[in-house]
Amino acid sequence: MSRISDTRLRTREAAARLVAKGRLPHELTVDLIYAEIRQGSRTTINDELKLWKDEQARNDALAAALPAPVAGAMLSLWALAVEHGEQAFAARGEELEREAADATARAESLATAHSALEAQAQTLRAQLEEREAQLAAVNVERARAQAERDAAVQAAQSAIVERDTVRVQGEEALRAAQAAHTRELDAIRAERVAQEAALRVEIDTATGRLEGVQKRVMLQTEEARDAQRRAETALAKVQQRNEQLVGDVQRLTADAAEQRRLAERHEKQLASVMEEARDLRRERDSLAQEIALLRGQLSARGAPTPARTTKRSRQAT
Repeated sequence: MSRISDTRLRTREAAARLVAKGRLPHELTVDLIYAEIRQGSRTTINDELKLWKDEQARNDALAAALPAPVAGAMLSLWALAVEHGEQAFAARGEELEREAADATARAESLATAHSALEAQAQTLRAQLEEREAQLAAVNVERARAQAERDAAVQAAQSAIVERDTVRVQGEEALRAAQAAHTRELDAIRAERVAQEAALRVEIDTATGRLEGVQKRVMLQTEEARDAQRRAETALAKVQQRNEQLVGDVQRLTADAAEQRRLAERHEKQLASVMEEARDLRRERDSLAQEIALLRGQLSARGAPTPARTTKRSRQAT
């Protein structure tokens, strides 16, 4: 019995060494294990290797399903429990084997005490049955631990599903909020563009009115200058004629008076034109003030906040 237990233990140790060297668990064979340990039957090695591979597969599945700290702790606990059970099983098996050997030796040396040896053999069988019952209890405990581990795996999977659901809901809520924010920004931009267009129309209208007034003022000023030049020209002619006709003063007195009256009338016309020009200048100044007021209102409407003023200036540029 000790030989079989030692073979199983060394099979597990050899499998662990081969995996540590880079072999994959499913690549391990009976021949590879036997080449490592050089003892035991291939049937025993094959059975123990299958058990070891199944445990590795369950451990890998558990490590993939649970968080790393939880999986590591459970695997360590499970490995410790298995190692302890194997050691206890091996120790007890060796103890039973020694007791059987002693009983056999006594049976051979005390052939005359067959009845006593038979009773002792029955006692040993009873102890063996008790150990088998204990082993069955260990197997029941192992099954219970397996059930608890499966329940823990299922709970972990449920937690993962719930976490994924919460994450999806959060992402959907974030996308909805972003879409609403985008729509609000588009509405604000459209309103701002409409306001800017209306203000540009007002500015263009005021500018057109100012240009018209300026043209009128310039035209009337030019007409006043032309009238003044004509009056000056007429006055120069009169003076020239007076210089030339000094000798005929009496004859030209009436003409001179008429010329003076004409000059006075032209001067009055010039004064009227100048007054009208001053009125036009006052109207131009009033329009300039109105335009400045409109520009101030435009600036006030276009700059409710520093951030909007900066954006509007960039768009205007």
